[in-house]
Amino acid sequence: MEQSLSRKDLTQGVVWKKLLVFFLPIAAGTCIQQLYNAVDGLIVGRFVGTTALAAVGGSSAQIINLLIGFFVAITSGASVVIAQVYGANRERDVQSAAGNAIAVFTLLGVLLMAFGLVLSPAMLRLLKTTADTLEDAILYLRIYFIGVPFILILNMESNMLRAVGDSVSPFLYMVVGCVTNILLDCLFVLVFQWGVAGVAVATVAAQVVNMVLLTRKLMTTKESYRLSLKELRLKGVYLKNMLRLGIPAGLQSSMYAVSNMIIQVGVNSLGTVVVASWVMTGKTDGIFWAVSNALGAAITSFVGQNRGAGRDDRVKLCVKQGMILSTVITLSLSGLIMLTGRPLLFVLTEDQAVRDTTWLMMIYFVPYYFTWVVIEVLSGVLRGYGDAVRPVIIIGVGICLLRIIWIAILFIAEIHSLFALCLCYPVSWTITSCAMYTYYRRGGWKNRGSVIVDR
Repeated sequence: MEQSLSRKDLTQGVVWKKLLVFFLPIAAGTCIQQLYNAVDGLIVGRFVGTTALAAVGGSSAQIINLLIGFFVAITSGASVVIAQVYGANRERDVQSAAGNAIAVFTLLGVLLMAFGLVLSPAMLRLLKTTADTLEDAILYLRIYFIGVPFILILNMESNMLRAVGDSVSPFLYMVVGCVTNILLDCLFVLVFQWGVAGVAVATVAAQVVNMVLLTRKLMTTKESYRLSLKELRLKGVYLKNMLRLGIPAGLQSSMYAVSNMIIQVGVNSLGTVVVASWVMTGKTDGIFWAVSNALGAAITSFVGQNRGAGRDDRVKLCVKQGMILSTVITLSLSGLIMLTGRPLLFVLTEDQAVRDTTWLMMIYFVPYYFTWVVIEVLSGVLRGYGDAVRPVIIIGVGICLLRIIWIAILFIAEIHSLFALCLCYPVSWTITSCAMYTYYRRGGWKNRGSVIVDR
């Protein structure tokens, strides 16, 4: 068994302390990202206009979530493989697995970029994007797709570092990327007056900066996971396991996106003000989803390392203490959002109709975020353990399919109200939480998880 001179080991020490220390940089990074998103929304909403805000965050955002979200989610499969190999102390194999992952996602990024550049107009029209936002949405989406290869690589590299226990470096580089993005937004939008194109170019440029920093870190480190050019090739044993775990995660992300795209059609039918308000809601409560997703990512890496090391006792403790941590965070953030949400809206937009509608949406969503705790924690545990398929089925039926049926019934019944549209979210969260907990308690997932270290 190979020994490392310096291991970021999640398999030893007090579980809740290790989990918390590992989670905090991930959460801080996602909060910085949400701060950028809020500033981005502020710049677009105030200096370009409501129509531009709807173009950037409406149907175009749903397409990004569907296509790019699918491939970004697949990187989680690669990170589980790396975490389990690292936890098993097979550190020479970590470098080979890492090189394989970078090669795969570079290729996928180039293919997705070409797809998006050609088909952006058709996809936006399919979603019935409003006529007044269509031209700007096409421009934004095409520029964004140019940056897709860099986005996939930087997400893979960030997940790679977290898989081996380093959550600080991705955080620091994300801060640099977000600051770069904000500065370029100000330059391109406020000074050069490039409008929606300026926002898109700033985003792509910042992603490139982030990726370059991560790549440099991985290529110059003295740790066992150093990125080597000679390892940048496809290798069947790693590719098979990465895809086995990653594709279900990608499908889950896509199912979310598809259901949200269908909901977006309903949102679009309610007019540009509602579309802009839908976007603004994501700017105001995005911090909750960012922190929640960060905890899920931390739990996945934590469980992955401990599963690889055969420490199922620590996995069990991670579930209990992760639930407590997630509940405290959720209740705290929900209260904070409700207290600060309305004043924040006065900063983000001057449109009174958008402010009022956004606040109404927040009332429909935020008080029920506690129902999401079980889904985030248990799905992270199951992914890290190696059970990738069943959680996706549960979420696919309980959240995605239910929402699609919900919207279909609303259109059939011609109930085009904002309340009816929003209600499907807390209902689907509650149902899926119950199903996920039931599956976890039955324990069949323990027989499906596997330590992925075979060559």
